[in-house]
Amino acid sequence: MMELLNTPVFGILLSIISFEIGGIIYKRTKLAVFNPLFVSIILSIVFLLYFNIDVEVYEKGGSFINFFLGPATVILAVPLYKQIDLLKSNLIPILGGILAGSLTAIVSVWVLSTLFGIDRVLVLSMIPKSVTTPIGIEISNQIGGISSITVMSIIITGNVGVVMAGFLFRALRIEDEVAVGIAYGTAAHALGTSRAMEIGEKQGAMSSLSIGVAGLITVLIAPLLIILLNI
Repeated sequence: MMELLNTPVFGILLSIISFEIGGIIYKRTKLAVFNPLFVSIILSIVFLLYFNIDVEVYEKGGSFINFFLGPATVILAVPLYKQIDLLKSNLIPILGGILAGSLTAIVSVWVLSTLFGIDRVLVLSMIPKSVTTPIGIEISNQIGGISSITVMSIIITGNVGVVMAGFLFRALRIEDEVAVGIAYGTAAHALGTSRAMEIGEKQGAMSSLSIGVAGLITVLIAPLLIILLNI
């Protein structure tokens, strides 16, 4: 066992097994709260704590998985390519929706943090909460946040977004495929896109588009808003 712990294989195996268990649970329950990524994180943490294994040991293999986060996002371009005509015919409302969602994500962090008196470093760490993990980490590092807190915020945001989206769509009677996809991708990044793809190809394509555009918008406007809002 100790030989396995001293190799990257341990972290990789733990991640894969935890994710597979999460996938099985999600398929059987069909509940958004049991998203495979969220379940795998909980299982991995419980395993490490129960067997008193340092996180540095896990990171020997976990870092390999983290390295492929960026390249993995490229695959999201496939459904977008298939729906390129839909993008062209709805360009203005799509970009407007993503811009509005990105601004709301950042400003809401500032408003609530000011209301509850949260430390500035934590505020900066949570600003990129609504973009996908690789982009969020880079933004956090650039503006002076703590990347580990940023990752946690992104995961929580994604799970809450996936859970709440269905209720909000029904309550507000939002049925348009483009609007649903944009909402998922802008508010809940990769986790939202995963859910959008389950609903339909158009929703998935629009959601995957939103991830990239929302990330780009956040990269551009986050530093400006930090200055304007005196964060």
